[in-house]
Amino acid sequence: MPHLALRDRDAIVTPEGLIFRVFGYTHPPDGFICDLEYAPEQLFKSNNPKAPRLGGFYKFYEDEAWAFLKEKFPKYFIFHKPLGLKVIGVRHQYIAEVRRPHESLRQILSKPMKDKLIRALHEVLDMTVYSAGVPIEEIGVFGSLLHGFYHHDFSDIDLIVYGRDNLQRIRCLLQELYMDKTSGFYNEFCDDSPVRGKTWRYKNLSVEEFVWHQRRKLIYGVFVDKLSNRHIKVEFEPVKKWSEIYNEYGEIRKVMREGWIKALLRVKDDSDAPFLPSIYAVEPIKIIEGPSVTDLKRVVSFLEEYRMQAWKGEVIYVEGNLEFVETSCGSFHQITITYGPRYYEQVVKVANNEVY
Repeated sequence: MPHLALRDRDAIVTPEGLIFRVFGYTHPPDGFICDLEYAPEQLFKSNNPKAPRLGGFYKFYEDEAWAFLKEKFPKYFIFHKPLGLKVIGVRHQYIAEVRRPHESLRQILSKPMKDKLIRALHEVLDMTVYSAGVPIEEIGVFGSLLHGFYHHDFSDIDLIVYGRDNLQRIRCLLQELYMDKTSGFYNEFCDDSPVRGKTWRYKNLSVEEFVWHQRRKLIYGVFVDKLSNRHIKVEFEPVKKWSEIYNEYGEIRKVMREGWIKALLRVKDDSDAPFLPSIYAVEPIKIIEGPSVTDLKRVVSFLEEYRMQAWKGEVIYVEGNLEFVETSCGSFHQITITYGPRYYEQVVKVANNEVY
């Protein structure tokens, strides 16, 4: 098929009706690395009370997607040559439809405001995007709004902000709105209510630390909608502009795990921290446990909770998998935070004054 350009958060629909989310910006030439997000009820049902969606779809949680594809649709794994293993992905020949977040938002805005959620969306855009001077063409929607199976009484407003400059404008404006008690906006993590009462599984990140990190990211807000009498969660998801994207797949020759590592690091560059995967260029301060490597260059996180976790100049405590990376330009080590059996032991957090 002709060259197809997709980026993080674009959606792929397969002939069976499976809906995948394109993950990140580094992909093999024959397809796209993805997460499987939704399936029609004829193919998959879940007992998770959060899973059902309007239109007869179910959302996948935790390792459900991996198990489902392995059993029923193994063709939706693609070989990642540098890693030497298969990952979830869609080859070009299996793409039946593409849904792009910015195009979906444009379609929504071109139609009459038919329900309370769309009216709230218009109001949110007026107060944030337009007020910040961000071009509407550089905003998109994801989640249920992207796919058209949102519920006007229960769904959130999930927005995408394309580009570092636009993200900075939005964050600055959100900070002002959060400080203004009459604005109708507040920070979702102004307290611990988003996680209160939930089972806490993280081993090296306390509830207080999690809330503190989430609060200062500013991209998780709540809009008080008077029309529906709802407090609607509003997320501003960072995605790279096309001009900011570089696919390094062809340059990576090999990625090999070398064990578990605990380290104190200083962030040298945070410019890719808002995106997924989140990349922090670092310099080691202290290897607390694990191999004493001297060429530890970066931390790479594939987990949303660790994006925008630290800024340039801050000292961070990191636990994760140490990897050796060989590229066409040289080699180095990195710490990777990703899915796996030690998920909840991994951490990226500002070290503050803890003694390690």
